[in-house]
Amino acid sequence: MNIHEYQAKEIFTGFGLPVPGGKVATTTEDSVALANEFGYPVMVKCQVLTGGRGKAGGIKFCETEADVRKNAEAILGMDIKGHTVKTVLITPAVDIESEYYVGMLIDRNTKRILLMASAEGGVEIEQVAKDTPELIFKQPIDPRFGLLDHEAMDMGMRLCPTDIKKARQLASAMQKLYQAFVHSDASLAEINPFIFTPEGRGHAIDAKVNLDDNAIFRHSDYEPMRDLDAEDPSERAAREANLSFVKLSGNVGCLVNGAGLAMATMDLVKYYGGQPANFLDIGGSSNPEKVVNALKIILADEEVKVILFNIFGGITRCDDVAKGIIAATEIMDIKVPIVVRLTGTNEEEGRALLSKTDLVPATTMDEAVKKAIELG
Repeated sequence: MNIHEYQAKEIFTGFGLPVPGGKVATTTEDSVALANEFGYPVMVKCQVLTGGRGKAGGIKFCETEADVRKNAEAILGMDIKGHTVKTVLITPAVDIESEYYVGMLIDRNTKRILLMASAEGGVEIEQVAKDTPELIFKQPIDPRFGLLDHEAMDMGMRLCPTDIKKARQLASAMQKLYQAFVHSDASLAEINPFIFTPEGRGHAIDAKVNLDDNAIFRHSDYEPMRDLDAEDPSERAAREANLSFVKLSGNVGCLVNGAGLAMATMDLVKYYGGQPANFLDIGGSSNPEKVVNALKIILADEEVKVILFNIFGGITRCDDVAKGIIAATEIMDIKVPIVVRLTGTNEEEGRALLSKTDLVPATTMDEAVKKAIELG
C-alpha cells in the first residue's frame, strides 16, 4: 500500500525523525491560511502517488502570500502522470547546504532489510544506481540485532567523512528510520533528501513509504491512509474479493490457482508471442462466487479478448474446479472464448464435465496457451 508524503512524514515523526512541520490543504484559501500560520518562506508540494513531482511543476518555493495563492491554484487539479492533484502539503522551507539519500527496503538476495545511502541526495536514486552505482553504499541489517550503532555510524562517516557531527545525525536518522520501517511493516522507506542547513541541522524534508498490504491488519490506524482514488479499480475490487491481482496491458486474461503457476503461465504466454492481461491467483477455491468475482475483474478490462484458466489440482479436485467454472459462466454473459486446462486430482472427471460445455479444453500448458493466443 503506497501512502502520501505527508502520511509518511507522520510515521517518521512518531519515531523521532527530524521532520519539518507541515499540514495539508485541499483548497487555495486553506493553503494560504496554512502558509500564513507557518510564516514565510514555505513550500507547496503536491500529494500524488507518483514520482517526478518536482519536474512536473508540482513542488514550488513560495516567499509571499501571493506566491502561495498563485502556485496552489496552479497545482491543485494538475495532472501528473495520470494522477490528479487533490491535496497539497504546506511546509516551512529550509535552507539547504547539502543533500543525502537514505532508504531501506527488503533485499531478496540477503533476505534482510537493506540500508542504502548516498551523498547524491535530491535526485532520482534509480538514475544514480544506473549511472554511478559506486556512489550508493549498502548495509544488510541482521534482524536479530537491528541496525547497530557502529553500523549506522560507519554509514554516516561514509557520507560525511570530514564532519563527525553530521555523520552522527545521519547515523541517528538511519536507526530511527529502521525502527519506523520495522514497526510499520514497510516494504520501502526513503528519505530523499535528508538535508543539512548551513547551521548543520539535519532535516528529513521528503518521505516515501510503501506499506505491506499483508500486514495492514496489525495497523488499524494505517488503513484510512489508503488513497482509493489513486488505486486501479480492478485491483481494489480484487483486494475486496480476497484475490491476488495485478493488471497488465495484454489481451489474454489469466486465472490460475497458485502464484508460481500464475507467473509460469504469464511467462509462457509471452514465450509464444502473446501478451498477458493480468496476474490473478484465485487460490485453491472452487467456489463459483470466487470464480465469478475473478471473471468480473478480468472482463472489466476491455482489452481482454480471451480467458485462460490454468488449474493444477492438488488438494483441490479438478472436477470441483470444473463445476465452479461452469456454474460461474452459466450466470454470466461472457462474450469472449474461455480456454480451460485442468491437471491433477480427478482431471479426467473435470475434463468430462467441460466436454459438455462451450469451454475450450486443453491438456497441457503449452496447448492451453497456444489456443488462448490463437483465439485472442
